[in-house]
Amino acid sequence: MINFSLGIDFGTSGARGIVIDRANKVLTKVDLKFANLKENNLALNWQIALFNLIEKIPLETRKKIGAIAINGTSSTVLLCDRIGNPLAEPIWYNDNRGLEVLDKLKKVAPPNHVVLSATSSLAKLFWWQEKPVYKDARYFLHQADWLAFLLDGKLGISDYHNALKLGYDPGNLCYPNWLDNLPIRDILPEVLAPGTAIKEIKPEIGDRFGLPKSCIVYTGTTDSIAAFLASGAKTPGEAVTSLGSTLVLKLLSRNRVDNAQYGIYSHKLGDLWLTGGASNTGGAVLAKFFTPEELIKYSDRIDTNTIGSLDYYPLLKPGERFPINDPNLKPKLAPRPQDPKEFLHGLLESMAKIEARGYQLLQDLGADRLTKVYTAGGGAKNQVWSKIRQRYLQVDVIESVNTSAAYGTALLAKQN
Repeated sequence: MINFSLGIDFGTSGARGIVIDRANKVLTKVDLKFANLKENNLALNWQIALFNLIEKIPLETRKKIGAIAINGTSSTVLLCDRIGNPLAEPIWYNDNRGLEVLDKLKKVAPPNHVVLSATSSLAKLFWWQEKPVYKDARYFLHQADWLAFLLDGKLGISDYHNALKLGYDPGNLCYPNWLDNLPIRDILPEVLAPGTAIKEIKPEIGDRFGLPKSCIVYTGTTDSIAAFLASGAKTPGEAVTSLGSTLVLKLLSRNRVDNAQYGIYSHKLGDLWLTGGASNTGGAVLAKFFTPEELIKYSDRIDTNTIGSLDYYPLLKPGERFPINDPNLKPKLAPRPQDPKEFLHGLLESMAKIEARGYQLLQDLGADRLTKVYTAGGGAKNQVWSKIRQRYLQVDVIESVNTSAAYGTALLAKQN
């Protein structure tokens, strides 16, 4: 009986897959680190990782998969030719080269629109539009869109979670007039609701991996929304913080809040809105200074009742998106004490302050009052960090029901 759903989560350092049954029970988990990658061919690396990940699922399980959905990092984009081949290296979600064309973008987009950010999908497309390679462009796709195409062969399809930072209006379910009239409109994807059936997998994909020919690929979502779907949060005022490479905040609200000045935007989620933003601080900064083993060792030595005296703004490089939207904001990582425990304490406290500042800003701008925070991502397992965060947030901080974005993506495919 074909009744399993596969959710695939593509991140910055690896990919994960989860297969669930009709009762939402996890049957199989697979993961793959991006190792031994081919230089200067990121898209090929993604393709290799996608196929290798599927191949790691036991064949008997693959035979019963009837639905697949994929999430990707928001605003990671590709420029493709008429048959879907990337024309240039994909641009990562946090790449701020769009700063070069922000003045041009401000002339067409409404004030305070979510696209008015150096890292938005539309800013990256405006940047590409000025390059010679653009003349051969036929499709502008997000990471999740392109990966789904590899499975079903259908080009030019996206979802309104990924397309938000491209300028799509989820309130009216269409591209706005100011965007509809631009020359770039011809290469923009068709936008569907997340979890919408696109088409069956390509026959050669079914044959290669032992998947049923009737297996359908569904539109996906972004990594942070997939984590929200996995969390168990359902009520206005409940939120999810994803502690991955970056720090992503999502607060469920009855009110839509959008403000590009602060890097804030809202995604449509049923009859509610998922409002939030993404900071460039997070686990990638911690990983620069500490190994996983050191994080555990030094975290265990921190007194969570003691407020650290160090005031940092932990970033890997200049540039922040939320709660401060400043592409030139400099990292603040000094003074650095000799004791690594004290340094880690300062980093965790500072990240907790950024998180609390973010949620307060969302509420100040009209979102529902924060009542509970679920935590997803690798940082969710750090209990010391959770206690520090709870002290600043002043609400219960608990681990998500399921912390994997791949699980949330599997739920998205299964709902049909």
